Order: sequence, then structure tokens, then C-alpha cells
Amino acid sequence: MKAPIKVACVQAAPVFLDLNATVDKTILLIEEAAQHGATLIAFPETWIPGYPWFLWLSAPAAHIHWVKQYHENSLQLESEQATKIREAAKENNIYVVLGYSEKDHGSLYIGQWIISDQGETIGIRRKLKATHVERTLFGESDGSSIRTFETPIGTIGALCCWEHLQPLTRYAMYSQHEEIHIGAWPSFSLYRKGTAALGPEVNIAASRLYAAEGQCFVISPCAIVSPEMLEMLCDDDLKLSLLEAGGGHARIFGPDGAELATPLGEHEEGILYATLDPSALIFAKAAADPVGHYSRPDVLRLLFNRTPSPCVMPFTESPGGTMNASPLEDISPDATDHC
Repeated sequence: MKAPIKVACVQAAPVFLDLNATVDKTILLIEEAAQHGATLIAFPETWIPGYPWFLWLSAPAAHIHWVKQYHENSLQLESEQATKIREAAKENNIYVVLGYSEKDHGSLYIGQWIISDQGETIGIRRKLKATHVERTLFGESDGSSIRTFETPIGTIGALCCWEHLQPLTRYAMYSQHEEIHIGAWPSFSLYRKGTAALGPEVNIAASRLYAAEGQCFVISPCAIVSPEMLEMLCDDDLKLSLLEAGGGHARIFGPDGAELATPLGEHEEGILYATLDPSALIFAKAAADPVGHYSRPDVLRLLFNRTPSPCVMPFTESPGGTMNASPLEDISPDATDHC
């Protein structure tokens, strides 16, 4: 980072399972953030078309009709809807980090799409490992998704939800000298009576620790479960006891763990704003840099495989009978971006 920037952090409910309506709402939020002088706006995990709460409310066979709708309303990156979002970023001169369900042919992935202020794709990543029942709907990525992206406003990285509870993943991200981290979350209103692990105290703490441990700015957008979503998803008392309205707990943290924006109420839609001053990174790193002066590589090291792992790798047989794998780009020119 070379200069202070103003950032925007979304706390809102999507138009659940409605791709076009949520894209329209996305564009309105982009315009609002730009009007307030923001250089970057970050959206929650699977903002489009909303987090699939139905996975946590019944057996897989019982929610198969929701799966169909979810597939139909997930975002394809070469679609008309994706073009509208890129154009909105360019027209409003703002960077966008969008949480979405990525539809790639027959599979879905929990994705984060980083778009420049010129509407160009800076990077695309997928959640490394879907959490618990998410695995019945989403695929997983590989080490090429654990990366940062160099931009004119700073080194940007992103993770989703409980990726922040994976210590080796965190360390791999820190090793790439992240300056601005987008930690996207769905909502904290599930299983409130059953476990603290899914609640706001634990997961806000995870975002805050990430900031202090990695000495970077952390923008943590968080969605809301709306009353309309509850009406759609919860058709009996048991489901109503498992999922509640609200759960919005968006935050912005400095590299020392300090809160940089006043939180909204958990049912309140809006945008948090904060100005990120790069000098704060210097002070934090001077105290503790876990991949620099505060490390002990002679004692502890991380093995990190960043190689994309495509399902199919073409090969040719040489005259001598040996098999030579073709370069990855022979499969797809953007395979490294999508894995």
C-alpha cells in the first residue's frame, strides 16, 4: 500500500435464490459505496445467490428441490449477470471483492471474485475445503486458490468463513505478505442454542486474530438472514429453532486488531466504511512478523503445494515410449485462475 484508501464492507441480505435480483442489489451497493468515496467494496460469502442454509436444516434428500434452484441461480463468470457487475465496477471506479456460488458446468464452488476499478478480473479463487454439510453441494479447490493479488491499492487476499480457522492456510496467506484481507462470512444466526463455534463471538474473534496475527487490514463482510428467507426455508418449529433472523456482524479491523468502524446491529442492513492507513502496517510488522523476523524456520516450516490440480492432464507419447504431460495451459487458458 502506498497511500490511504477508503473501503466499504457490506452487511445485508441477498434476494435469496434470485440471481438477477441479487445482481441488481449488488450494483446498487457498489454505487452507494462509490458515492461515499470508497475505493474497494467487499461482499459476504456466497452473497450471490445467498448462503444455502437449507443444507443445515434437513437431510440431503429432503432439500433436493432447493439444490436445483441453487444451481439455476448461481453465477457463471462468462454470463450476462457477471458482465453487469464488471461494468458497475468500471463505471463507479471501484474495486470489488464478490462472494458468490460459482457454477462451473455441473459443479458449484464457493468463490471470491476480485475485480479491478476498470472492470477487469484480477483474480478468482475457490474455498479450499467446503465446511461440514457444505460438501453435499460444493466442490473444493487446491493450493492455487491460497494466494494474494498485487494491485495498485495494495496486496489483496481473500478467504471464506472457516478457512480462517485453518492455521496452516492462514500461515500460507501471511507468507505472501498480504496487506488487505477480505474475510467473507455468511451470517451468525445458525444453531445458536447448540454451539458457540458457529456464533458471532468465535468467528468475529477469528477475523480479529487474523488481522493481529498476519499484521494486515481485515475487511469482514457478513450477510443477514432476512424474515423472508426464514419464511422460505423454515416450514416447521424445528427448523425455526435452528435458524434465526439477523446474524449480521460485519467488521473492519486494523493490523493491530483494532476495530476501525462502528458495527451495525445484527438485523441492520448497511455498509461499514473505514480508511486504511498503510503506516499502520509498518508499526504492526515491526512488532511481530510471523513469516519474517518473528519466525523460526529452523524449528517450524510449512510445506505448501501451490500447483493447480486439474481433473484431466493431456499427455503425448514420445518416440522413446515415455509419456510427456502437456502444459496446463493446453487444457484451459484460465485454469490457474479457476482452481
